This record gives sequence, C-alpha cells and structure tokens, in this order.
Amino acid sequence: MLEMLKGVIWDSLSDSIKLLPFLFFTYLIMEYLEHMAGDKMQAAIRKSGKGGPIFGSILGAFPQCGFSAAASNLYAGRIITMGTLLSVYLSTSDEMLPILISEKAGVGLILRILGTKIVIGMAAGFAVDIIMNKILKKKNEKLRIEHLCEQHNCHCENGILRSTLHHTLEIFIYILLISFVLNFLVAAVGKELLISIMSGRPVIGAVIAGVIGLIPNCAASVIITQLYLEGFLSTGAMMAGLLVGAGVGILVLLRVNDNTKENVRIIALLYGIGVIAGILMELLGISF
Repeated sequence: MLEMLKGVIWDSLSDSIKLLPFLFFTYLIMEYLEHMAGDKMQAAIRKSGKGGPIFGSILGAFPQCGFSAAASNLYAGRIITMGTLLSVYLSTSDEMLPILISEKAGVGLILRILGTKIVIGMAAGFAVDIIMNKILKKKNEKLRIEHLCEQHNCHCENGILRSTLHHTLEIFIYILLISFVLNFLVAAVGKELLISIMSGRPVIGAVIAGVIGLIPNCAASVIITQLYLEGFLSTGAMMAGLLVGAGVGILVLLRVNDNTKENVRIIALLYGIGVIAGILMELLGISF
C-alpha cells in the first residue's frame, strides 16, 4: 500500500509539473488579450440589442478573465437580456481552454468543443428571449446603473505577470489534486472498470457532470476537462458539464441581482439546457 501511494504521488507530481510551462504561457497570452480587449468586448455586448445571444455566445467563448461575471453585472443592470446572459454562461470556456492547450489537445478537438458551445449558447439564448418576450409578455425593465460599477472576481487589476502567476499556480494545484485522486483510483480499482462505471451511463453521466459544472469556480471546468482527457467522461457528459459551468458568473449574479426567484430560474435553465444537450449528444452518438 505504501509503495502504491508513493507511486501515485510521484506520477501525479511528474504529470502535473510537465504542464506548468504550457499553463503559464497560455495564461500570459490570455491576460494580455484581456488587458487589450476586455473593455471593448464588454462594450460590444452592451450594444448588441436583439442580437445579444450572437455576440454573447461568441464573446463568451474567448478565453479571458471573468467575462461571465461581467455579463452577470450587465444583466443585473438590465443592459443585456436573460437570453444573452445564458448564451455567455453556456459558451464560457473558463479553465477548459488552458488545460486542453497544456495537454496538447488537437486544434480540431478544441475548435469542435468551442464551436458546439457557441452554437448551443446562441440557440438557447434566442429561445429564452423569445419565450420571455412572447409567452411571458416580459416588459422592458429600467436600467439599473448602480450594478455596472460592480467589480467581478478577477485578478487582472494586479498586472499581467502577477495575474498570470496566480492563475497558473491555482490551476496547477487543482490539476495536481485531481491527478492524485484519479491515479489513486486507477491503481486501486483499474482504469477499465472506472471508465465503464463513469462513461457507460449516458443520462446519469450528463446529470452528474452538470452538477459538477454548477460548482461556482474554476474547479468545475478543471475537473470535467481532466476527466474527459483521461477517458473517464464521454463527449456528451463532458459537454453537459462544460455548458453548465459558468465559472464565477453565478456567484456574481447571486450577489448583484436581488431577484432570488429570477436567479433560481436562470440557474435551472442553465443546468437544464446543458444536461439536455449532453444527453442528446449521447443518444445521437456524437463524439469528438
């Protein structure tokens, strides 16, 4: 048992340390893009009007600091619609992209995942806006400018290098812990048995992945992406979790939007759309 534990610790450390340079340079580029274009992207979504879900789903997929949190503030200020907010949540990649790049995933795989999230986010956003406007006869609400000054949960204000180091260390720790758990389970149970348990039940897999996706921080996307890359999650289950995973956006929404019932409705829609999309992909046999 002690020897097995030593082997698991060594494998987890060696595998995780190899990712450090890729994580650092990926986050460095992301932080640079955030500083250069972050405000312009937020301005674009503010002016998007009825085409909000188009801009929301596309801009949400860009790897930048706290865009889902910024969208929550814009929604609380009634600058964007509920459909636009959900399109951002559904397309947000959070920590998925840095991990895929650091694990040297193919460009084709990355584009297929991002493209699927964008399309689902866009379609769901328009559907939600149509329902809210036509069926529920939702009236236009007044702007609530005080919410536009809320600060989202981000470290970008500390400078590019410091923020890069913070993100790199944080995600490295998550990856190390997840790798340790997975390596321990593989050593104790066997990879084939674990894969059959976790990926052999399409509906249950998507439901569980969706619950993980609701974790309101970067841990959710790290867990789901790592499980998928290790072969423990099917494509449908992975997509369900990543669609639901809106990062810190939900936390910010709960803090700045004082309509509790509306917040619950948004979270329920996010979870339902993500899980249903994942299940449909499983049933249709779609895989990446």
